[in-house]
Amino acid sequence: MILVTGPTGTVGRLVLEQLPAHCTVRALARDPSRISVARAGLETVRGNYGDPAGLRRALTGVRRALLVTSRVAGDDDAAFLDAAREAGVQHVVKLSAAAVTDTGAQDAITRWQRACESALTSSPLDWTLLRPRSFMSNALSWAPSVRGENLVRALYGHSPNACVDPRDIAEVAVRALTEDGHTGRAYTLTGPHPLTAAQQTRQLAEALGRPLRFEELTPQQAREALLRRHPETVAQALLDSALRQRAGAKAQVLDTVQTVTGRAPRPFRVWARDHAQSFGPGAAAP
Repeated sequence: MILVTGPTGTVGRLVLEQLPAHCTVRALARDPSRISVARAGLETVRGNYGDPAGLRRALTGVRRALLVTSRVAGDDDAAFLDAAREAGVQHVVKLSAAAVTDTGAQDAITRWQRACESALTSSPLDWTLLRPRSFMSNALSWAPSVRGENLVRALYGHSPNACVDPRDIAEVAVRALTEDGHTGRAYTLTGPHPLTAAQQTRQLAEALGRPLRFEELTPQQAREALLRRHPETVAQALLDSALRQRAGAKAQVLDTVQTVTGRAPRPFRVWARDHAQSFGPGAAAP
């Protein structure tokens, strides 16, 4: 039995889609009705990391699990790992972030991710760490302005990021969940090319078949936009991360996706083409 947490999120949903049909799969979600993946035999459990009874139900009989957490500075990882150990889980595949390997990254999000990794690697459970660079799907945040104004706005628009397609992250996760040989491995995952937001805008315009303009946000504008969506600690962490990107900390390209899957990682222009409908009229808000 494989347990997928975060099944309504970007990576968890794709892992549910990509797991082979012969796998017995269970998903833990606050609201199972929001799980959009339909697969034969999928079990769902209603619960969350603060619900010990729900965790016990979700983990009973599970051999391997995908762990996705998002509550910065929370103790969700510790709660899950304690319950997993008691349930007899053997192997946990943890979604982390590439920034944990950067000694210059000392923001709140990265410090929390390091602590989460340490909780797993110091536990008696077998583990695999997935450390992706920024998701290509972050470009979906541009969809409203692209639809309404043919415009992309971003901070430090000429700083490169070797962003990765979430489908490639999910494929590596599926390999780690279904194959031997991934125990004790930490996989830093990137796309095939470092791209700036301005370059992404041009490639997205090609995919949409219409011109788009790029407008660079000032740090103050970016801060105000982030504070509308996040607590101040998280907003500041994201601004600090953007400064590291401007300094070149996120431009390195690695061949990990190729090594693990045997296939080259997807470039952004392919992601843009495959998600062009999300930027068109009538598309649901991302």
